[in-house]
Amino acid sequence: MTTYPAALLPATERALLHRIAVAQSEGRTPSLAAGVAREGEVVWTGARPSARGAGSDDVQYRIGSITKTFTAVPVMRLRDEGLLDLQDPLEKHLQGTGVGDVTIAQLLGHSAGLSAEPPSPWWERTPGSLRPELADVLGDGTRTHPVGLRHHYSNTGYTVLGSLVAAVRGEPWEEVLRREILEPLALDRTSAAPRTPYADGWAVHPWADVLLPEPAEDLGLMAPAGQLWSTVGDLCRFALFLAEGDDRVLRASSVREMRTPSAPAESDEWDSAYGLGMQIVRRDGRTLVGHGGSLPGFLAGLWVSVDDGIAAAVLANATSGPLTAVVAADLVGIVAQAEPRIPRPWQPLPEVDQELLALTGLGYWGTYAFSLRLTADRGVELQPQLGTSRGSRFVAGGDGTWTGQNGYCAGETLRVVRREDGSVHHLDLGSFVFTREPYQPDAGVPGGVDPEGWRGLGR
Repeated sequence: MTTYPAALLPATERALLHRIAVAQSEGRTPSLAAGVAREGEVVWTGARPSARGAGSDDVQYRIGSITKTFTAVPVMRLRDEGLLDLQDPLEKHLQGTGVGDVTIAQLLGHSAGLSAEPPSPWWERTPGSLRPELADVLGDGTRTHPVGLRHHYSNTGYTVLGSLVAAVRGEPWEEVLRREILEPLALDRTSAAPRTPYADGWAVHPWADVLLPEPAEDLGLMAPAGQLWSTVGDLCRFALFLAEGDDRVLRASSVREMRTPSAPAESDEWDSAYGLGMQIVRRDGRTLVGHGGSLPGFLAGLWVSVDDGIAAAVLANATSGPLTAVVAADLVGIVAQAEPRIPRPWQPLPEVDQELLALTGLGYWGTYAFSLRLTADRGVELQPQLGTSRGSRFVAGGDGTWTGQNGYCAGETLRVVRREDGSVHHLDLGSFVFTREPYQPDAGVPGGVDPEGWRGLGR
């Protein structure tokens, strides 16, 4: 059952059109195209076209660094297939780079300490043939920062990841991308080279309303960092995949892993982080995941709010101008606020295990009260009664235990400790004892419980 009507309300559509019209006008870009998707479908597209018609929602624009998210997906597929581990050093799978000690996870999360850009000349405005080997991209291999200690955005790191994919698969990065992502997701208007119709890239003079054409170079080895062309429709469909996963491409748990922060944010960026190929931001009280992108002549923004089930993409053909990532976030917010998600109907579980049911209710870690409730598929949810600390969802394992999925308890094991007669003694969560009463005397609380029990201060 859908949680939204099939189409947006007219007032919502007008608000979306107004937002992109302001962005195109004030941003002084020849054209701007945008799209919104929710609950698995593209529900709105809009454009402010130039005289040459470049604003059509089927026109390709260059998407710049949104390409990095596409590059991260085949890396995660290789991990899921057991062909590599994210903690493997690069050297295990791609030799001779000079930076082989960094891990694949560090490259994905921009914490490998590599430089942001390759050696000059400016790689985005010069042909990739100037950098035919990884050594030409990495230069002397000097580390900008210590490995693993901070997030430092690196185009060169994603060049290395593209070469890693090619080395393990034994075929070019572009071919792997086409076969493993674009074709299964039916992203027919996404490609490494532009396909008609596509927008021309322009530079707009900062002090006059005149244009200068920008070159559209083939980036060669740098392609995995920013090569792709796409449309707002394709990007919206890709964003929905980033929210839900697709077993033909990447399972939901792996996509969720990509959306999890992988490195500390800068001290002045507490509302933004980086996962594994995805940017993560907090805006107006909601979490958005996706990526921004730019190349000379083009700007791009793609965000999805997983909680709202809404995604938005914005593309423009100017080197500078509208903040497309901000506009895309605004489009998500417009729809979420005007047409909030309708909750799915509550339904009882089809069946229940009586032993599990007996575990539910209040439990105490010391004097902290928690509720334990059943969820689908024999899962459980542990939530504090006061505050929000240390709450977590758990999924059932095959051995009578549960594994934490989020928060403080992510990855931790919850198990039932029973007495000899089979009755529940206590719950153990990573060595923390949860009892039916605060400091229950017979529940084996570490450190023991004073035999005189609870008392007033006067005793």
